Amino acid sequence: MIESDRPWDLIAETALSVASLTDYIRFLIEQDEELQRVWVTGEVSSANHHRSGLFFTLQDPDSSAAIKCVVWNSQVTKLAQIPIRGEQLIILGSIRIYRERGEYQLSVWQALPAGVGLQALRHQELRKRLEAEGLFDSQRKRSLPPHPQTIAVVTSPTAAAWGDIQKTLKQRYPGLHILFSPATVQGEQAPESIVNAIRRVEVDGRAEVLLLARGGGAVEELACFNDERVVRAVACCSIPVITGIGHQRDESLVDLVADAALHTPTAAAERVVPALAELYNQHQQRVVALQQSVRFSLETAQKQLQEKRNRLRRLRLDRQVQQEIQELAWKRQQLVRATTTQLQQATQHVEMLRQKLATLDPKAVLQRGYAVVRQQNGAISRRLDATRIARSAAELAVGDELLVQLGQGEVKVRVREVKD
Repeated sequence: MIESDRPWDLIAETALSVASLTDYIRFLIEQDEELQRVWVTGEVSSANHHRSGLFFTLQDPDSSAAIKCVVWNSQVTKLAQIPIRGEQLIILGSIRIYRERGEYQLSVWQALPAGVGLQALRHQELRKRLEAEGLFDSQRKRSLPPHPQTIAVVTSPTAAAWGDIQKTLKQRYPGLHILFSPATVQGEQAPESIVNAIRRVEVDGRAEVLLLARGGGAVEELACFNDERVVRAVACCSIPVITGIGHQRDESLVDLVADAALHTPTAAAERVVPALAELYNQHQQRVVALQQSVRFSLETAQKQLQEKRNRLRRLRLDRQVQQEIQELAWKRQQLVRATTTQLQQATQHVEMLRQKLATLDPKAVLQRGYAVVRQQNGAISRRLDATRIARSAAELAVGDELLVQLGQGEVKVRVREVKD
């Protein structure tokens, strides 16, 4: 009996406890470098929030395989995508053993959207980066020319958008010169094709504005307008760019960087050029506004003139003028009186001086019976300035000739006798 029980004793001695086995498995798994940092993709089948963290199950959509995952509270805010039931995710984490239940689970560090969600995440990251560079700032946007004579169109030559643009431009602005730069606007080759088309327009140098257009389509078909190469080509374009991309929900990155963005090619064509009918209506409106302005100015001037007239009537300007005339007449009389007085005084003074002159006049003395005797001697007597007035008998000698000036006429005499 004892010999038969020995194999069981040996088994009992060599058997591992549950804790030992669990610790051994834990050691093997958690020390595996491949499992310390592993990416796993799957669909969230359940999710529960707990006070210690977020617990969810990631299931393989093609089979029933599943793995339990946990995101501790300290890591939840760092996730790019919060796990929600039904979403496809790419999970980064490490395998950990839950010792109490003998289960393994994935301790999650990061969760990224998979499929379409991953594209959305990349789109969001690119948008943030371009926005940080200032490519979407409103200060960068240029105004479109009001009356362009030459515009460039970048779109597919086989797309309906190209026909809609031509029709709209011809109807609204006949005579416009359109430069067509064809490009592929869908597929993997589209970004490079669009960039080359924009570059051709810039090298040509004639266009005043560039219209980048595409008709409606699915999100995947419009992916080229979110390509960084296309966005930077539009941002660096030397002429204003207007986009007309057929989507109604979300703006593409090209729309954000363009100088103007419309939701359809037709709307973009209507925006880039004015309609002649609208220009004519605007002209008529300006004419009417100008007429009204002139009429208003005339009426205002007439009112002001009438107010001044009324004000002049109230001021009795005619009475003021009459008073001024009377004052001027009184001042005139004063001036005449003063002038007359001064004239009389001057006349009297002149008369007094005349009388004095008359009294001192030698001719007047001669008229009273006096005579002037001038002495003449030989040759000297022939010169008027050589004669001199005889003032003393002592100056004369017998035989001298004298010129006697009387009140009327002159006589010549000869001295016969000198008496002293």
